[in-house]
Amino acid sequence: MDGLVMAGQLILGLSIIVTLHELGHFLAARAFGIRVEKFFLFFDAWGIKLFSFKKGDTEYGIGWLPLGGYVKIAGMIDESMDKDAMKLPPKDDEFRSKPAWQRLIVMIGGVVVNFILGVIILAFITLHYEKEYLPVDAIDNGIYAYELGKEVGFETGDKIIEVNGVKLDRFNDITSQSNLMGATITVLRDGEEVDVIIPDDFYKNYTKKTKPLFIRADNYEFVIDSVIPNMAGFEAGLMKDDKVISINNSFVSSFGEFRSKVIENKGSEIKLTLLRENDTLDLAVNIDSSGMIGVLALRPPYQYKKYSVADGLKYGVKDGVSILSANIKGFGKIFSGKEKATDSLQGPIGIATIYGSVWNWHRFWFLTAMISLILGFMNILPIPALDGGHVVFLLVEVVTGRPVSEKIMEKAQMVGMFILLALMVFVIGNDIWKHIIN
Repeated sequence: MDGLVMAGQLILGLSIIVTLHELGHFLAARAFGIRVEKFFLFFDAWGIKLFSFKKGDTEYGIGWLPLGGYVKIAGMIDESMDKDAMKLPPKDDEFRSKPAWQRLIVMIGGVVVNFILGVIILAFITLHYEKEYLPVDAIDNGIYAYELGKEVGFETGDKIIEVNGVKLDRFNDITSQSNLMGATITVLRDGEEVDVIIPDDFYKNYTKKTKPLFIRADNYEFVIDSVIPNMAGFEAGLMKDDKVISINNSFVSSFGEFRSKVIENKGSEIKLTLLRENDTLDLAVNIDSSGMIGVLALRPPYQYKKYSVADGLKYGVKDGVSILSANIKGFGKIFSGKEKATDSLQGPIGIATIYGSVWNWHRFWFLTAMISLILGFMNILPIPALDGGHVVFLLVEVVTGRPVSEKIMEKAQMVGMFILLALMVFVIGNDIWKHIIN
């Protein structure tokens, strides 16, 4: 059942992304009067189709091979390698008969839709799921630096000012994918500005399933908001509105300090000193092996800000740029040899695993947005058979005034298809190998 849920999320996510990507090409082609012969979600390899119908000049359908999709644009050298059609004289409604600038727009149409889709989904997430955010300026006590934060130079009480010279608005942006791959964080410490450098390999600390504690807005007085039934805190007698004063006679000044001390003593029994109404009392609490006792803190005493529609769009763009920046950095590390491709690249199985065995719509939409942005970036790379390869040929034509010969384009298409097939075999094989060894 878990596998079906993961596969279902992957197929739905890719179906949305691929259909809209191909729709970008389709609409651009039709806008310039170019005939589109086929519009397929998934590939109908060897002519095998799950479903199809024809309307006008276009056949619409679903193929059996769920590795993408395509539109077959008349008069264009593409993955179909329809050489017979290309030998015929050009028709007015064919791709090759149109000006270079129109063909260029058709080729980038899919990528543009990928980027727009990613931004719209991210904006939807902020408005529908998150609804509000914590502004950096609202954290008047400064951050709480956990052990990982201290390792890179943060101190409890630091007030975040800028990231890479740009003023930070949302506190959660401090742990964006791009920043975790290297950033300079300017903080106000004891009245002076100090730069904290996050190294470019810091993101490796976040490859675990549970993100470690780094820096958080936890530098506030700890009062218990709720106690989870049947966990250690409940069994020990902790109650809502209890204020934690100390652990093992060591004073606790903030929620962050409480979390740190509990984690330090995981698997052990501790003595909590509490203030309950006007009385103090001591309770013995057993901490489980994961460092949990089952209590939740009151909401941080900071002024949160609700997202407006304009905020949603602004941060949708900002989050999209951050995701793209992180992935471009990631590809750079692979090509420079700083990262192994086997560790960094994910195929269909790996992506399905990231979606997870529980259908969580918030996570589903975020991952779908991220994949849309990444696929848009990869599609525009100057590799033959990808949109970026066609764009390169069109730019050459614009600069030289002469189209690249069909023979060269056919050979380039074959080379590109070989590269993509080899990459597909690699990532799928890598996914299977990871699944076996894990």
